[in-house]
Amino acid sequence: MDKRRYAFLKSRSGETVPAIVLESADTRPLHSMIDPKREAQRLVSTISEDTGFVVFLGLGGGFVPEAALALTAAQVVVIDFDRDGIDELLSSKDYTPLLENERFCLLTDPSCEEIKKLILEKYKPALCGGIKTIPLRTRTDFDLPLFDAAAQAIQEAIETVSSDYSVQAHFGRRWFSNIIRNIKTAGITHENFLKEKFSSPVNEAAIVAAGPSLDLQISALAECKSRNAFVICSDTAFPVLLNHGIEPNAVVSIDCQHISYYHFMGCCRKLHNIPLILDVASPPLLSRLSPSPVFFSSGHPLARYISAYWQPFPYLDTSGGNVTYACLSLAENLGARLITLFGADFSYVNSKTYARGTYIYPFFEKKQNRVCPMEALFSTFLYRSPFLPPENEGNQKQNYYETSSLRFYRKKLEEKASMIDAQISCAKGLGAPINLYKSPNRMKQAETSTSAKKTSGIVACGAAFLEQYRGDIAALPEAKNPDYLNLLNSKERQIFTTLLPYIAFNKRRNPNLKTEELIEMTKRRCIEEIDMLMGSGCK
Repeated sequence: MDKRRYAFLKSRSGETVPAIVLESADTRPLHSMIDPKREAQRLVSTISEDTGFVVFLGLGGGFVPEAALALTAAQVVVIDFDRDGIDELLSSKDYTPLLENERFCLLTDPSCEEIKKLILEKYKPALCGGIKTIPLRTRTDFDLPLFDAAAQAIQEAIETVSSDYSVQAHFGRRWFSNIIRNIKTAGITHENFLKEKFSSPVNEAAIVAAGPSLDLQISALAECKSRNAFVICSDTAFPVLLNHGIEPNAVVSIDCQHISYYHFMGCCRKLHNIPLILDVASPPLLSRLSPSPVFFSSGHPLARYISAYWQPFPYLDTSGGNVTYACLSLAENLGARLITLFGADFSYVNSKTYARGTYIYPFFEKKQNRVCPMEALFSTFLYRSPFLPPENEGNQKQNYYETSSLRFYRKKLEEKASMIDAQISCAKGLGAPINLYKSPNRMKQAETSTSAKKTSGIVACGAAFLEQYRGDIAALPEAKNPDYLNLLNSKERQIFTTLLPYIAFNKRRNPNLKTEELIEMTKRRCIEEIDMLMGSGCK
């Protein structure tokens, strides 16, 4: 007979308390032997009111998760290890009230990736507010390496969610506004549109970013172009290439801000011959620069919803947060087997931010005055974020400087490149070196298009789709319960998910509003924006 992990004792209040059985046959109770329920209530009372997501490390007798569900509106997750021990716990008492609660989730023997995935899927800062991890110390001390790894995975997931939430809180309204206005311009397309648009086979691709090293790489890029390499450039690099007489085969833009327009000033006529690849959340002004812009869907939930229920836009991965990453995704989608990166410095080289010919030079030239000359504007731009110390402490003579954002972009691009089934290299440059290793477990990550199975509710006209979408928002139940998301059916949850970035935007500007008030405010404002657009004839 296997050795039992737990003994079960009676507390003075009559509750069953699990106790870990030691090698010496002594036992160590996981909870108070006086009144474990009161102990749990005291612990839960320390959780701040703005915490709506709680992760408990260790199940024990379930007293603390039960108290959290009873005394707060928080989502509750319990992580525990040792399935045999968990089976003993579940056979010792009735955990049904805990396990049947829609706000509760139990993870048993999870990997770090499974923990991260659960946090990323379930933790919505705009709705949940803060997140807190509470260990059951007596339990975690007996499997410290496992619980330490779990805590680290939770922290990494929180950092990812926080970064994404910060972007949503800043751009949530602009994304929504841009997307609904681009619907009319988008026209009819389908998920294989990119490959049909560029029908010739793409074997070799050159991806052009706008780092300072591009000034030194123009001749190598021209050589690539001469052997019919497919040149994909970022919007920032577009004027640089034209100034050197190189016409790219495609220009990619993902920024939702109107400043993107500056990249194309003086170059608009060239866009009549060069495909402009735009995120559907790009400013509508950009789509008017091209006679036939090619819209793609990124990770925005509204963009994915549109792709599923209106037009199946091509998908490009923009999770790296920068346009060079999106260009690499395009090259992957086009099947390129040989890819060379130009101007991908992800750093400031010799105190320069961009290559010559990018928008920033004429922009600062016009903005300068006697009090604030052009050099001062460049200096302010250069030092707007603190520089990071070198990754290699012994390398004190490097000529480039990294910020946390630029290093994050570089790491994400390295990660993306490692998963692509192609030979990828960098043109010789002066910026931060890109580690183009190949993952030993490399698998081509094919995006599963949400448009593969289209429902009978699809409408052909953008205006008709907007009218239907407006009606779906208006039909969402009134938010009267903090547990709103769990009360929605599948269709309502799909619609509500498209509003989450806008909710994050409103949350940032109205931090004191309750979740129910934020939801109603966002629904009302989204409906108002659609009504305003429809009233203006989608102009």
